Amino acid sequence: MEILTNNMNKFNFFSTTLFHEHKPEFLKSLNKFSNKYIKEARRRNKQFNDFGFSHHSTPLMADTNFSEFASYAGKKCYDYLDECGFDMNLYNLLFTEFWVQEFAKKGGGHHSAHIHWNQHVCGFYFLKCSDKTSYPIFHDPRTGARATKLHLKKNDPSEVNPSDELMHFKPRPGDLIIFPGYLQHEFIVDPGLEPFRFIHFNLQAILKSLTKNV
Repeated sequence: MEILTNNMNKFNFFSTTLFHEHKPEFLKSLNKFSNKYIKEARRRNKQFNDFGFSHHSTPLMADTNFSEFASYAGKKCYDYLDECGFDMNLYNLLFTEFWVQEFAKKGGGHHSAHIHWNQHVCGFYFLKCSDKTSYPIFHDPRTGARATKLHLKKNDPSEVNPSDELMHFKPRPGDLIIFPGYLQHEFIVDPGLEPFRFIHFNLQAILKSLTKNV
């Protein structure tokens, strides 16, 4: 993208694109279908103190109750990669991971910064959250930029600066976020004041030439 500023041409390269959409239509059904998985996860973790836990379901890809949402999210992920400039005519996009999780009722639930190995696109769909719950933070993926970071000029610490190392997003129930698999992300510690539940999914792009005879 070219921008004219101070009589100089400014180009923005190597940006990281995220998709966001508010899609509350899936909320009621997905919360209903997720309830049994969260109950099972809490039973599995019953021997431990609830504080600090993230209660994960088993994989949901085989549960047809989630098929409509998976189809929608998969299409959005395809559109995301296509919009980023990749030649998706060469690839099949497949779900590799798909689960629901809920943070501990006693608080302390969180995820440290991480990426998901060998994934091309990732996503969150938030089922239960508020301004009192945890939220995702994304890290600048450019290691060179992080290693040479200068002091930022900020009058308000909450304002967004293009050179920030961390970017956060405060979700609403029904929010869908899609981002590249290489983007490091984390969830801040949840205080346990209100329920925090979301679906997380990852997809791989597989060359059609490798799968056409499989």
